[in-house]
Amino acid sequence: MKTLNEFMTEQLKDPEFREEYDKIQPELDVIRALVEARISQNLTQKELAVRTGIDQADISKLENGTRNPSLNLLKRLADGMGMVLRIEFVPKRK
Repeated sequence: MKTLNEFMTEQLKDPEFREEYDKIQPELDVIRALVEARISQNLTQKELAVRTGIDQADISKLENGTRNPSLNLLKRLADGMGMVLRIEFVPKRK
């Protein structure tokens, strides 16, 4: 049985898959950053909800990719974790 990394490496060789994956990469980056930041603070979704006033169900939707956050919501989440939100533009790889 393949690991997830082995599977993804294989799939990313397919140009059509790669193109679609690249299209959703920014959303995946936001989700990954949010989850990693919350976990680094040893916070549950419920604890983060209490700190931010954002419903736990909404945090769950953000983390599973079924809701796109606004900039203001991301700022509130960052503040609730004692962090600063930073967004950057990075040159595309060739």
